[in-house]
Amino acid sequence: MKRIFEIDPWRVVTHKFNPEDKRLQESMTAIGNDYMGLRGNFEEGYSGDSLQGTYLAGVWFPDKTRVGWWKNGYPKYFGKTPNAPSFIGIDITINGEKLDLAKVNFSDFALALDMHQGLLSRSFIYEGKDVKVKFEFRRFLHIVQKEAALIAVKATVLAGHAKIDFDSTLDGTVVNEDSNYDERFWLPLGEDKAAKTIQVKTKENPYDVPQFTVLLKESLRHDGNEVATEVTTESAKLSEKFSIELNEGESYDLEKDVIVVTSRDVKDKDQAAVADDLMKKLQSKSFDENLADHEAVWKKRWDKSDVEIAGDDAAQQGIRFNICQLFMTYYGEDERLNVGPKGFTGEKYGGATYWDTEAYIVPMYLCVTDPSVTRALLQYRHDQLPGAYHNAKEQGLPGALFPMVTFNGIECHNEWEITFEEIHRNADIPHAIAMYTDYTGDDSYVKNEGMDVLVGTARFWAARVHWSKWRNKYVMHGVTGPNEYENNVNNNWFTNTMARWLLQYTLKRLPLATKEAQERVHVTEEEKAKWQDIVDKIYLPADKERGIFLQQDDFLDKDIRPVSEIEDQRPINQHWSWDKILRSPFIKQADVLQGIYFLNDQYTKEEKEKNFDFYEPLTVHESSLSPCIHSILAAELGKQKKAVELYERTARLDLDNYNNDTVDGLHITSMSGSWLAIVQGFAGMRYDHDQLKFNPFVPDKWDHYGFKINYRGRLIEIYVDHKETKLTLLKGDDLDVLVKGKKLTLKEGETQNA
Repeated sequence: MKRIFEIDPWRVVTHKFNPEDKRLQESMTAIGNDYMGLRGNFEEGYSGDSLQGTYLAGVWFPDKTRVGWWKNGYPKYFGKTPNAPSFIGIDITINGEKLDLAKVNFSDFALALDMHQGLLSRSFIYEGKDVKVKFEFRRFLHIVQKEAALIAVKATVLAGHAKIDFDSTLDGTVVNEDSNYDERFWLPLGEDKAAKTIQVKTKENPYDVPQFTVLLKESLRHDGNEVATEVTTESAKLSEKFSIELNEGESYDLEKDVIVVTSRDVKDKDQAAVADDLMKKLQSKSFDENLADHEAVWKKRWDKSDVEIAGDDAAQQGIRFNICQLFMTYYGEDERLNVGPKGFTGEKYGGATYWDTEAYIVPMYLCVTDPSVTRALLQYRHDQLPGAYHNAKEQGLPGALFPMVTFNGIECHNEWEITFEEIHRNADIPHAIAMYTDYTGDDSYVKNEGMDVLVGTARFWAARVHWSKWRNKYVMHGVTGPNEYENNVNNNWFTNTMARWLLQYTLKRLPLATKEAQERVHVTEEEKAKWQDIVDKIYLPADKERGIFLQQDDFLDKDIRPVSEIEDQRPINQHWSWDKILRSPFIKQADVLQGIYFLNDQYTKEEKEKNFDFYEPLTVHESSLSPCIHSILAAELGKQKKAVELYERTARLDLDNYNNDTVDGLHITSMSGSWLAIVQGFAGMRYDHDQLKFNPFVPDKWDHYGFKINYRGRLIEIYVDHKETKLTLLKGDDLDVLVKGKKLTLKEGETQNA
């Protein structure tokens, strides 16, 4: 664990600059507005070790898959978000010395991400020969005008005289660190000195994936007026240069405004004109006026979603950091988009969509955003059903197989054991339909479009199992469960259980579907009978003596021992060979326990406790998705110390770099886990059979905590301290809830104590 930022309830802040932590700093100060985002790179450039990163939502490239041994059905390409043209560049030279914190002398460094509004600020004092200049930077990506980025730079001479040369750039010559053979993804289309624009296009590909065109436009302002500059261009680059001279005590404020438009929204030929109009709209207000508009939207979001923790500032900072980064990544305003595991913070995982969205994002967003946001996520998968049918066909199977990794519904992951074997996602993704239906009470989706998803995936599962004469059961071979430290196993309990749930749920919902949906999916009586037979007879491995569900066949053949015996060798993925990991009993993330979490009401407390007590000590939590599930179950089982320990791990996973991998980018899709650990874990929120209920406790070192949830048209505030629980219905119709088994009737504007 490494903590490089200070503890602060509303800021990610440091007053130290350590070059060895530069990439870590860049990840943790990344910003976005769910249209675009960028790592916390320095505007003036940095010659030391750094991962330059700017990313545009929905803009991607199908990179040719390169493997030594090709297999039938293997994805032909690996989808990735290309590092987009950089627009933050402002090279600065003072009296002939280039400003570069890897080389110059400086003092009083400060860097902060203000989570109130997603504003990144930085300052330091440059100490040159006979001159000292204080530089202050601020930047944000406009949450109202999505295509706009704003950067403010202030230079103040503290001592001496300074000739300062500025060189503001747009740079389309960027590359990805993970590109094959250093290939470039962007082709130059043209530069316009007068308009101060560059336009680039992703290179051609042989996979019928559209090429994306991006146009960037910049404008420099001082005191609200455009700055006179010398503009030069070269292939895919634009530079604006000018100089100023300041005496001691004098300051200069520079504002760099940028517009970014893509062919996702604007045709190539129209981009220049649209960018011009957007720039005029942006510059009708000052930097601070635009920031005020931006902050007003953030305030509305925080008013609904903030979790207040008293007595533990580290926990408070962690939950707010995670909520802030989630909302900077995705807020449901473009139904063509989804949530990538790294968001806009790094290249790893290629910026694509995983099953993480449905398993971890949906249960939080159901409670803190309008139901239309989750509905958009459901629609995203429905729109990609043709790709899911293609994926199943590639495996020689009927029905629909949702991809492990995708941009367009087509599988584009390049690891065999994940692409073809980690098929549990084909039930996890439809499970979100049930969560949406149960929580909102809105069954319009499951009765219509949702039925296409349920039946398509049911047909896949019915073909993927096979009958074992020896067991007299349906079995499933050659899979990888959520625990990716086990590959190509037989009868993974979670996969078999979720396949069974999917078939059962589809059979339950099918008679309730609209007539049009039933005719469209056309499920025969023979199919229904087969699905029910699988539900009744699928093999679910268990050890009756221990009272546990077995992660997979032969799991108990392993050398079962707790993680505590190998503390000096963790994380094992950075110390052990893959072969050694696969043969070990150690579990990357919740597997059996993931199933118990998903289908919580189907298991007794005794079953939950025995499985938790067996599997948690074997779990290394080397997936960011792991700690929150264990925290929630630990809280339910009264294991409060363990619940808090694992909450702290999920809440501060990136802030404290628990897994020693945050340099690659933040773990965006697991950030909802800290919210879930508080609301579903500490507060014990559950909803089933149209009943909302809570079973709260307060961690020992907290004084109290509070949060709000949307529930079926109501806004409810929950406050919990060591003596009492208070529920206030801020808006909506009367509602009966259960708190520790006690019935409370909530009325608008009133607070009820429990």
